[in-house]
Amino acid sequence: MLVGKLVFNQSDRAEFVFRVFTTATEFQVLLFLLFLLLYLMILCGNTAIIWVVCTRSTLRTPMYFFLSNLSFLEICYTTAVVPLMLSNIFGAQKTISLAGCGAQMFFFVTLGSTDCFLLAIMAYDRYVAICHPLHYTLIMTRKLCAQMLVGALGLALFLSLQLTALIFTLPFCGHRQEINHFLCDVPPVLRLACADIHVHQAVLYVVGILVLTIPFLLICVSYVFITCAILCIRSAEGRRRAFSTCSSHLTVVLLQYGCCSLVYLRPRSSTSEDEDRQIALVYTFVTPLLNPLIYTLRNKDVKDALRNAIIHKAASDAN
Repeated sequence: MLVGKLVFNQSDRAEFVFRVFTTATEFQVLLFLLFLLLYLMILCGNTAIIWVVCTRSTLRTPMYFFLSNLSFLEICYTTAVVPLMLSNIFGAQKTISLAGCGAQMFFFVTLGSTDCFLLAIMAYDRYVAICHPLHYTLIMTRKLCAQMLVGALGLALFLSLQLTALIFTLPFCGHRQEINHFLCDVPPVLRLACADIHVHQAVLYVVGILVLTIPFLLICVSYVFITCAILCIRSAEGRRRAFSTCSSHLTVVLLQYGCCSLVYLRPRSSTSEDEDRQIALVYTFVTPLLNPLIYTLRNKDVKDALRNAIIHKAASDAN
C-alpha cells in the first residue's frame, strides 16, 4: 500500500515543459482565442446550470442535484488544465516543476474519475425513476444522494493519490523533460521515466478498469432495465418523455467514456502520443462544453426553468 504522501526522489531542480502546438505566431493567436472562447463558454454554460438548479424550486430533485454537481466538476476539471495550457501557447516553452506537474495530475485524475463515477450514479438515478417510480422518493433521499456523491469523490481521491504517488516515485533522467501533451496526464509522463514501467502501466490499467470499465458496465445494465421498462409503457407520450430524460445522459456517457477509454485502456503498442493529445482535447473541451448544451437543449424542464429565471431576473432588474 502506498502512503498518502507524494515522495519525489528527484531533485527540486527537475522540471518539465509542454510541447507547443505550433511555432507560427498567427496560429498561436488563433489557438489561444479558440481555446479561451471554449473555456469561457464552458464556464458560462455550466455556471448557468448550477444557478438555475439552485434558484428554481422545481429542479430540486436528485436528478438535477447530480446534474449541478456534474457542472461544478466540469468547471473545476477544465480550470485545472486550461489556464496553464493558455499560458504555454505563446512564446518560449515555460517550465513546470516536478511538484507542480504532480499536483496537476492529481487534481486532473481526481476530478475526471469523480466525473465518471457521477455519470454512473446518474444512470442509477434514472433506473430508479423509471423502473421504480412509486418508490423513487423513498429510495433517492437527500441523504443517499449526498452519500453517493461523497463516496464517488472519496474513491476518486484515493485512486488518484495512489496513482500519482506511484508515478512520481519513478526517476526522470535529465534536468528538463519535454511532455508531448498540453497537461501532466498519466501516459505521457510515464513515457518519460528512465526505469521499467511495466508495474506502473499495470496499475494504470487497473485504475482505468475501476474508473471506466466497471462504471460503464453498470450504466449499460441500468439502461437495459430502463429500456425494458420504457417499452412496457403503453402511452407513446410517456415513452417519448422517458427516452428524452435518458438520451441526454447517454450522449454524455458515450462521449466521456469513449474518449477516456481510447487514451487509458488501449495497449501502449497501438497508441501514439499525438493521438492521445488530440483525444484529450475532446474530453478537456468538447465534453464539458456539450454537457450544458445537451442537458438544456434536450431537457424541457431545464429550458423552461432557465427561461423563467432569465425573465424573472430581467423583471427584477427593471424594477
